[in-house]
Amino acid sequence: MLETMNAPSPATAAPTDAEAARIAAINAVLDEVRPNLQRDGGDCVLVKVDGRTIHVRLTGACVMCKLASITLEGIQSKMVERLGEFVRLVPVMGGVKL
Repeated sequence: MLETMNAPSPATAAPTDAEAARIAAINAVLDEVRPNLQRDGGDCVLVKVDGRTIHVRLTGACVMCKLASITLEGIQSKMVERLGEFVRLVPVMGGVKL
């Protein structure tokens, strides 16, 4: 019984090699688009990956931009292409903790 109590929970367990590679690919896509976002005073940060749902936070000028939804669609398209599977990109508001 003591072993199960001290075992790391799934939330704190280290990611597998496949999960780490997937997160690296997601971050690579964000790194590709980041210079364009930063040039306009914004940014996009990875918050959480939950299966095929990727939570990101828009910051700076991107928060109030009228074209933010188009930007997110473009990022999602790049992620689908890079990962080879459909993923859903979900924006998270600044104060929301997941």
